[in-house]
Amino acid sequence: MTFFGSDITFWIAFSAGFLSFFSPCVLPLIPSYITYITGLSFGQLQEAHPARKVRLTVLLHSVTFVLGFSAVFIGMGAIAGVASTTFQSVMKDGLVWLQRAGGLLIFLFGVHMSGLFHFGVLLGDKRIQLHRKPGGLAGTFLVGIAFAAGWTPCIGPILGAILAMAAGTSGSAGKSMFLLGSYAAGLGIPFIVSGLLFHGFLDFFKRFRVHIRKMEFFTGLLLMIVGILLFFGLFNTMSTVLYQLLPAGT
Repeated sequence: MTFFGSDITFWIAFSAGFLSFFSPCVLPLIPSYITYITGLSFGQLQEAHPARKVRLTVLLHSVTFVLGFSAVFIGMGAIAGVASTTFQSVMKDGLVWLQRAGGLLIFLFGVHMSGLFHFGVLLGDKRIQLHRKPGGLAGTFLVGIAFAAGWTPCIGPILGAILAMAAGTSGSAGKSMFLLGSYAAGLGIPFIVSGLLFHGFLDFFKRFRVHIRKMEFFTGLLLMIVGILLFFGLFNTMSTVLYQLLPAGT
């Protein structure tokens, strides 16, 4: 496998996860999610210097929540990788068409995200509602699974694009899982940081929320570019160039 630093697909997946965090139906709900999974009050979280017990509670539950949705994403990556491998072994000559179909799908996801044109099938809100959170860290893990399984309005198009990229470029279940793990890391790291720096996050959100639509358009533009690259099979070329610039290993 190509060294992580020189494989552009992993950085694209990580960036896509990061941009998912800033989507209009994720970022505004971060405070609610953090209070929900930790069981702490809004007042406890927004203190500039929270108590050590509060910080530890936020850290444990945030990490567990991230592990919950990461498990689902990585599992989906494994399925995409196995499907890709099976397709290649049965129909090697058709791999290029799989890549082109994936590229076209990602491009259409990008058009939807940018707001240039909305596809009705991607607009449905299918969130799984857990009115009562199961207790403890196990309950937080289940909430993370529910988040991954049901949050389709904003994350769905981006996640679908990464899955299409995994099926079209990975060639193995292991690489596909790592690709979706990169996506989960991009989404999960800012969530954990937001919980630990909750007071600063609220200040940031007040300033940033007017730019959410711009971020959504930028995300759509990125997906359209990725779709074009995948459609024309340019990922390997770009990875080779980066590998020559960063010859840190194989």
